[in-house]
Amino acid sequence: MSNQLHRSKLLSLFEDTEEGVIYIKGADLMYRYATDYEFPFRQESNFWYLTGVNEPGCHVILDIKSGDYHLFTPKRDSQFAVWHGRIKPMEEIQDLYKPDHLHYDNQLLSVLNDLDPDLIYCLDDEQAEFLEDLNRDFNLEIDTLVDAITYCRCIKTDYELDLMRKAAEVNNAAHLEVMKSIKPGMYEYETKAIFDYHQEKHGLLQPAYTGIHAGGVNSAILHYVENNQQINDGDLYLIDAGFEYKGYASDFTRTYPINGKFSSDQAAIYQIVLDALNNSIENSRPGVKMEELHMNACRIILNGLKDAGIVKGDIEEMMANDIFALFFPHGLGHFLGLDTHDVGGYPKGVERIDRPGIKYLRVRRELIPGMVITIEPGIYFIPALLKPALEDEEKAKFLNKEKIESLYDFGGIRIEDNLIITEDGCENLTDVPKEIKDIEEVMK
Repeated sequence: MSNQLHRSKLLSLFEDTEEGVIYIKGADLMYRYATDYEFPFRQESNFWYLTGVNEPGCHVILDIKSGDYHLFTPKRDSQFAVWHGRIKPMEEIQDLYKPDHLHYDNQLLSVLNDLDPDLIYCLDDEQAEFLEDLNRDFNLEIDTLVDAITYCRCIKTDYELDLMRKAAEVNNAAHLEVMKSIKPGMYEYETKAIFDYHQEKHGLLQPAYTGIHAGGVNSAILHYVENNQQINDGDLYLIDAGFEYKGYASDFTRTYPINGKFSSDQAAIYQIVLDALNNSIENSRPGVKMEELHMNACRIILNGLKDAGIVKGDIEEMMANDIFALFFPHGLGHFLGLDTHDVGGYPKGVERIDRPGIKYLRVRRELIPGMVITIEPGIYFIPALLKPALEDEEKAKFLNKEKIESLYDFGGIRIEDNLIITEDGCENLTDVPKEIKDIEEVMK
C-alpha cells in the first residue's frame, strides 16, 4: 500500500503528460573485483521507493496514461537455487509486490514495444544506454524523472516516518549500550562490534553507511573508517553510526570521554557544540532555511571558543573572515531517508555557497513539514587547517596560538540528532544522552 502511494505521488507530477512511461532498472548483485565474493545486496533507493522490491535484477515500468505498474523479475534457473536458495514462484512475487502486470525480465523489450511510448523517462545515462541497447529508436529523457522523484522522496509519508522512528529506536538502544560498555584500553573495533551486535540483535542487518568509531585524534577525522586503534584513558571517543530499517536510515553521533569523566577542556568545548546543537533544534521549523541554521550555529561556536580563550576579537569580524570554518569545516546537517545523505538538498537552480565550511552544507532550502534532517555541529582541532591559519596574518590575529597548539591532540567533538520537521516545529528521534551530567551518570 505504501509503495502504491509513492507511485501515485510520482505519477501525479506527470498529469500534464499524455503519453510516455517511466522506467527504472533495479540494482544487480555486485562482486569484489573479478572474484565471486558477493557484497550484501541492497536495492537502488529510487527502485525501492516505488516498488518495495529488495531483490536483484528487476526492472519497473510505470505507464503514465493508465497508471499501470509493470514489474519485471529474472527467470531463475536451477543453478540459482543451488547457490542462492529457493526460487520464488511468480504467484508469490505477485502476492508480495502486487504489480498490475508481472513479467520475466526477458520480456522487457516486447512490453516496451507494445506500449509504444512517445517518451521514456529514466534516471541516468547508464539506464538510458541500457534502453538504447535494447532499441536505438527509443526517445529518452533523464532530467524530468530525477527532479520528480527527488521532490517526492524529500517529503516523507506517514509510513516512511514510522519506519524511520523504528530505525531510530534501535539506534538509540545501540548507542546507549556502547556508552555503557566502553572503557580505556578497548580498541575501536570492539566498540563497533558492540554497536553492530545490538543493531543486529533487533533485526537491523544493513548499516546505513560506513560507521565512524573514532578515539583520540581520530575523532577529528570527519570520515574516519579504519576503526582499528586502541582508545586510551583521557581520550575522547566519537561514534557516528546507524543502521537502516526496511531501507530507511538512522544517523546519530555522540562524543564522550573514554574514562567516563570530561576533563575541563573537554567539558568546555563539548558544551559549545551542545549549545549549537540545542539552539539549532529549537529553531528547526517550517520556513527556516538550513543555511540560516548553519550560520547561526557558526556564530554560537565562535562565541563559545572566544569564551574559552581559543579565539579572540570581534565576532562579526571573525565571521567575515570565516574563522568558524577552521574549527567547524563541514555542513550542519543533511536530509535523511532511504539514503543517509538523502536526495533533495539542492533544488533545481540552487547552487552551493562558495565559502569555507558552508560550501559542504548538504541542504540549501526552506524546511517543510515531512522532511527529515540531521543536525550535527562540531568542533575539531585539525592541524592541517590550523597550522596554515596561524601563519596567515589575517587569520592569526583571531587565534590564540599557544592554546590552539596545546589542543592539537585533542581530536574533535560532534553531536548529531535526527529530526522530523512538523507543522509547528520538529520531532526529535534521538534520545541518547547528550548532556554532560547525563553522559557521566550513564558511564559511571
